[in-house]
Amino acid sequence: MLYLYPTQARVGKNLPKSKIYQHARVSASLRRKFIDQIANITWAYKLSPETINLPALPSVPEIEVFVVELKGNELSTDVIRSIDAAIPFPAVYEIVSGGRTRVVAAHKRPSEGDFSKWVTETYFETEWYPQSKERIPLYSSIDLGRLYEQMLTAMMPITRRRDEAFPATVARAGEIRRLEREAEKLNSKLNKEKQFNRKVEINAELRDIKREIEKLSQ
Repeated sequence: MLYLYPTQARVGKNLPKSKIYQHARVSASLRRKFIDQIANITWAYKLSPETINLPALPSVPEIEVFVVELKGNELSTDVIRSIDAAIPFPAVYEIVSGGRTRVVAAHKRPSEGDFSKWVTETYFETEWYPQSKERIPLYSSIDLGRLYEQMLTAMMPITRRRDEAFPATVARAGEIRRLEREAEKLNSKLNKEKQFNRKVEINAELRDIKREIEKLSQ
């Protein structure tokens, strides 16, 4: 989904990479990825009680929207995690590359042990859209927390179950992603394996994982 954000929520400020380096642990190799992959980061919109007239919640005091322009087509997950680590609020990222845009975001919540710290969970992303794609208005919501849930749910590869709590949906979607990565590794092993008995074992593991993914997806 590409959203049509209200003009009163626009910020339009450049976010220097140096600011991220100051507020997140960025190793030399990760800094090289920033340099190689990212052309520009813009703090595009701030969704808050003052800008869109929705009440804040302690878990979602405001939602930041950033536009990340890439130099090529690649954006490493550890790069986007580092940006998130430097932003002390829930955030949504519009990734721009070659005339296309996709949206990336993870469920971000205050730590249960320390409410001043944020925990970033599984990342979700949309397909690539042409920049000419018509944007849709933001969802009608009762507060920023509900709006944040709606925006993230629209990006998930599963449908939220009836009466399912949002954290449970996030956990289920995250487990599906983990299992899909495991299946990819097993498929790679299967293609390289020469021994018949081992191929049978790997195929059995793959079937179990696929059944679990199917179960979680329902």
